[in-house]
Amino acid sequence: MEILDTTLRDGAQCEGISFSLSDKMKIVNALDNFGVDLIEAGNPFSNPKDAEFFKEAKKLRLLRARLVAFGSTRRKGVMAEDDEGLKALIGADTPCVAIFGKCSKMHVQDILKVSLDENIEMVGDTVRFVKSFGKEVIFDAEHFYDGYKDSPEYALKVVEKAILSGADTVCLCDTNGGTMPDEIYAITKDVVGRFGGVRIGTHFHNDTGCAVANACIAVKAGAEHIQGTVNGIGERCGNTDLISVIANLNLKLGIDTSSKIESLTSLSRAVGEISNVAIDKRKPYVGSSAFAHKGGMHIDGVNKLSESFEHVRPESVGNRRRFLLSEVSGKNALLLKLKNISNDVEKDDPILGEILAKLKELEAYGYQFEGADASFELLVKRMMGEFKEHFKLVMYKTNEECPAPEGERNSFAFVKISVGDVCEVSAAQGNGPVNALDTALRKALKVFYPSLEKVELVDYKVRVLDTGSATGSKVRVLIESGTDGKRWTTVGVSTDIIEASWSALVDSIEYYLSKENI
Repeated sequence: MEILDTTLRDGAQCEGISFSLSDKMKIVNALDNFGVDLIEAGNPFSNPKDAEFFKEAKKLRLLRARLVAFGSTRRKGVMAEDDEGLKALIGADTPCVAIFGKCSKMHVQDILKVSLDENIEMVGDTVRFVKSFGKEVIFDAEHFYDGYKDSPEYALKVVEKAILSGADTVCLCDTNGGTMPDEIYAITKDVVGRFGGVRIGTHFHNDTGCAVANACIAVKAGAEHIQGTVNGIGERCGNTDLISVIANLNLKLGIDTSSKIESLTSLSRAVGEISNVAIDKRKPYVGSSAFAHKGGMHIDGVNKLSESFEHVRPESVGNRRRFLLSEVSGKNALLLKLKNISNDVEKDDPILGEILAKLKELEAYGYQFEGADASFELLVKRMMGEFKEHFKLVMYKTNEECPAPEGERNSFAFVKISVGDVCEVSAAQGNGPVNALDTALRKALKVFYPSLEKVELVDYKVRVLDTGSATGSKVRVLIESGTDGKRWTTVGVSTDIIEASWSALVDSIEYYLSKENI
């Protein structure tokens, strides 16, 4: 099975994403190390950034992947050798070139505004021209499935022309993303049956939520080449998510993609980080909740036999199992969780009941520890007498100036902390009182713990817990912090959003310092 990744081309068309040249290089290396076959890196004729990328890419020494330059068929009324877009494709100097051409009568007549016969000649001329340079050619049959449903005869004629002109692979595209799996299977099977001497591939968009299912069913129909993006990013609702497809092919369909599937989770998260797109925690296979268990019976079952509530082992895709603690968890679930924190707790230890009671008390108040493992660990260590406090709050004060002077930060914070017998006072401005408080606290603590410079606040979430109390409502604050690729989450609850934020901030810093053994 051949995998073509188009994260850098089709994925770059996703709303909110703009890859820098450095970003593209990092993603190419990540994809190559993972083991994809082809990396479609952009259109060298479409913009200066892609043109610059292909210049720099000539210096790359890839382990396995082949780079692909992407472009369209020649323009109407222009010879292939005179087409500037095709010249740019050849100049990109990639071993493989992807050419897209229209397969829908509607698009040929109403969008390209050329005759049906001329469109077919444009496809043939382009493929022959690119092949004359010794390139591997992928013909992306744009709008193929819609074109086939409208006129099978014409859509197949376009594909046949590309094959007769030398295309190595024909990729059938569901460009509008509206075709359902049963239609995909029937149409793909027909094409594979008609053109047995060429590799048939597929390219799906996710407008009905069926892109992954469509890719899997197309493989069952005989497709041998799958296109998609990491995490499914792309135009409109996105593309086929290669993360799920690769896992399904290897683990469910028994089809080897020759990739390092045990690195699937790290690939997903690395590309998500570079793209600045948060990974859905419920994302199949690689999400942080994909193997997270909360119900007491589920936890007990998984602990006895993992397949009782897990369809694959988390290690097979580089993920890990998590046991969530909440009011529906029992002592067995808590004991399993505690094994990662302390080895001194046994099943009959009274502290187990005390921790469970405290957990339920705090959750009744509004705390939620299932998404805040760092705060839970600190809670346990405090109750077991294993917590080392790194600093104490003497006092803090915040205020705001409203409206703020144009272009200036409007909040101020004053913090006084003590470390042992030494006190430190700090003040800071910020974009809001929480930001000012965070900045002032870090400034004071860096005097004692310089390594805090590396820690950054990654995410900050606030949830109102009892909306009926209006502005007097209790709030829950979740803070995600990170450094050196590590992430941890802490929680605070109060009717005062500043106090809730302070609690979560303190836990975040205490957790980091405890892990650093400072």
